[in-house]
Parts: sequence; C-alpha cells; structure tokens
Amino acid sequence: MEMGWGVRVRLDASYAFYCMSCYIERETMEIFLTSIQSIVPIIVIIILGYVLQVRGWFQESFGNDLSKLIMNVAMPVAIFTSVLKYLTLDKLISLSGGLLYTFIAFILGYLAAFIAVQVFKVRPGRRGTMINTFVNANTIFIGLPLNIALFGNQSLPYFLVYYITNTVSTWTLGVYLMTSDSKEGASKQAQKFNWKKLFPAPLLGFLVALAFLVLRLPVPSFAESTLTYIGSLTTPLSLVYIGIVLAKAGLKTIRFDKDTIITLVGRFILAPVIMLLVLKFFSPNMVAPEFRTFMIQSATPALAVLPILANQGRGDVEFSTNVVTLSTVLFVIVVPILQTLLG
Repeated sequence: MEMGWGVRVRLDASYAFYCMSCYIERETMEIFLTSIQSIVPIIVIIILGYVLQVRGWFQESFGNDLSKLIMNVAMPVAIFTSVLKYLTLDKLISLSGGLLYTFIAFILGYLAAFIAVQVFKVRPGRRGTMINTFVNANTIFIGLPLNIALFGNQSLPYFLVYYITNTVSTWTLGVYLMTSDSKEGASKQAQKFNWKKLFPAPLLGFLVALAFLVLRLPVPSFAESTLTYIGSLTTPLSLVYIGIVLAKAGLKTIRFDKDTIITLVGRFILAPVIMLLVLKFFSPNMVAPEFRTFMIQSATPALAVLPILANQGRGDVEFSTNVVTLSTVLFVIVVPILQTLLG
C-alpha cells in the first residue's frame, strides 16, 4: 500500500531530525576529545611536580626560586617571542575593531569582579586571584591550540586580538592587584603606590616586542632560537610549581568553598556572558570565526602563573593553586557545552 504524502513528509522530517542529532552528537564528542587533549599534558605536568616534591627531590626554597625564574626571565621572553611570531603591525591595525570590543568586555569584567569581591566580602590574599580569574585567561598555552583545533588557522588573527587584550590586562592591572594583595591586609608600605608594580618584567617583554613590530626590527636567527628555548620554559615550570604548592599544602586544598565557586562562576559563566552582550551590542554582524574565537577564549581556564603572582605578593597561594587546578579540569566540560550553544 502506497504511503500518503503527509506520512512521507513526517518520515522525511523524522529522518532529517535523526541525522541532525547524530551530527550534533558527533561534533560535541569531537570538541570534548579536543579539549581533553589540550588539558591532559597540563594535568600530567602538575602531577609530576607534585610527585617530585612529595619524594623530596626539591629543597624548601626551590618553589620561590622557580617563581622568580618564571616571572623575571622565562615569561617576559615567552611573551616577546609570541608577539613577534604571531603578530605583524599591519595585522594589528586591521583588527583594531576587535581590540576595542575585547577591551570593553575586560573593563566590564573588572567592574563585575570588584563588585563580587565587595558583595561576598572576600578576604585579603584572595581578592587579586578572584579578580584576575574573572577577567584574564590562559590564552596562549591552552586557548591557542584549542582555537586552532576547533576553528583552523583562519581564526588565528582573531585569537591574536584577544591575546593582546589579555596580555595587556594581565600584566598591568592584573599583576598589580596580585602583588598588592597580601593575606595580612594592606600595610603602610603596601598603601604607597609603587610604579614598579605597573611595569613587571612580562609587560616589559610585551612592550619591547611592540617596539620591534613598529620599528620593523629583525631578530637574528640565533637570538630567535635562543629566546624560543627560554620562553618555552614558562608553561612547564609554572605547572611544576603548581604541583609543588599542591604537595606542600596537601590535596585537601582542592575544594569547592564559597570563594572558589564564585571565582569559577565568574570565569566560566559571567565572562562569556559579558563578552556575548558586548559583541551583540557593538557588532551584531561580526563574522562567525571572530565571534566564536572571542567566546571560546573568554571561557578558557585561569592563568597558570596566578600562584606565582600570589607568592610574589604574599597572597593566598593555596587558593590560587586551587582555582587554577579546578578551572583547568572543569574546562574539559565547559568548552563542549559552550561550543554546542554557539552552534
């Protein structure tokens, strides 16, 4: 018996819906696997630092010495080489519109973070970490490989826009807040404005790189190779440092207390929502790769160097370590959800 027209339409619609569901599930699984692949090396290196510290390989002062090496040598060089590798002056000028939107989103993020600190009465030593986690993200070491895996190399220029904003934000106001946030509270010495804190070594590395871009100064190949080697120390050493802190404090420091939950909500929910509202209001017709890049980057984990910055400012290093560790692990779940919502 031949099926009627209405029955055939319903069957075709059901089949189309089934195919679309399978496609969405396959895409979601691919995103999930991609995010896991970007996170696993990070977790493994943290575990390595933890195990070596527990086994007594490191002296008590090694952690502090390591943080100085990262902050004053490896990180400035890493930023310098990254800017020269991924940016050109012409590209920077052509993407100025995206810079404006991301800066607006970051400013709103800082306002929201300052309000959260006051409303929830966050104690000294944790405030800098909470504010930085609300606003600044681990773009270059997690965001970059994930962005290329999800959207391809054509999204790289848009990623660089976010990277510039994130770098300037982190190493100006972000690092000042971290190094001025002591667990003991504001002392008379801390209340004095210190201009040196506004020009940390990583920011100077970024400014020197911009000068090389503007003046179109070449970097000799031997110098470029040397700087690349030094800069590549940043991420593994930062993750080893996190493992050391976890070992010294004990795994009991990994917990979901009130301040940690608020901080993670700011990173994974509030920051993407602010970015979404800014982009929809100022640039409703933004091209899809740029829009998706900004949204994904706004939800990447907390900076791996936050515990090091907290140590520099005598803040709550255990809290910073807890936030970095949890945000890195939860990122595996957050990215597939966000990417699915973005379509």
